[in-house]
Order: sequence, then structure tokens, then C-alpha cells
Amino acid sequence: MFLGQYQHSIDEKGRVTIPARFREQLDNGAYLTRWFENNLVVFTAEDFTRIYEHVNALSITDPAARALRRLIFANAERVEFDRAGRILIPQFLREAAGITSGAVVVGSGNYFEIWSDELWQKQNAQFENSEAVAGSFAGLNLAFK
Repeated sequence: MFLGQYQHSIDEKGRVTIPARFREQLDNGAYLTRWFENNLVVFTAEDFTRIYEHVNALSITDPAARALRRLIFANAERVEFDRAGRILIPQFLREAAGITSGAVVVGSGNYFEIWSDELWQKQNAQFENSEAVAGSFAGLNLAFK
């Protein structure tokens, strides 16, 4: 499980350090792609394969399915770690996510996200009003059984 948030700088080649506890969970490889909130996401190879199979089963006659294929697969890269525990974020993905000098690596359960510093601050600002946050998630069933 990927948990927590970590602030890292981006070096001149576009590499970012991934926390050791995240790297330990990626022995079988990982995939990086563009995500829904102008951020990036990293999936384990197994989860990316599941997403591929699910999206691939959607009808190619559905415009939304075609757009989803483009978003995920046209922007996907298999990533490898260097000796320092860094991955290379290709320039086109850094530009898409607005990542320049710094990034925040954010655990999201079975995947993790990579955000620009600025967008992560905006994302977190949405959680400052506790009543509004509770209301926005009221329709989700978070009950323990």
C-alpha cells in the first residue's frame, strides 16, 4: 500500500526520487502516465495490466472510451529506477503536469501520484473546510463492516 506524501526536487534531467518504501512494492516494474487532475500516476505492472485489460474491453465506438485510451496509453511510460532510486519523468509528462523544479509524491492506496508543488497545494486547500469535505464525501459508503 502506498501511503504518505513526500516533497522532492526534480533534477536537470527530469528525474525525481521515489521513496524507498514505494520502490519496495515495485519489484515487478511500474508504469507512469498522465492522470485526471493534471497530475501523474504510477501503477504497479500488475495493476497497469488490469487497467489495460479493462480499458481495452471498452467499445471503440464510444468516444469517451477512445478519449480514455488516449489519456492513459498515449501518455504511458514504463519506468525504471536508477541506483539513486529515481525515475525519469519524460519532458512531455512534466509539461502536462506543470512539474518544473519540485514535485510531491503522494500515496493513494494501490498507486501513487506525482504532483507539481503548486497543484498539490491547491488540491490540499480543498480539504481545509472540514464541513464541506465531509459533505462532498457523504454519498460514498465508508462504513466498516
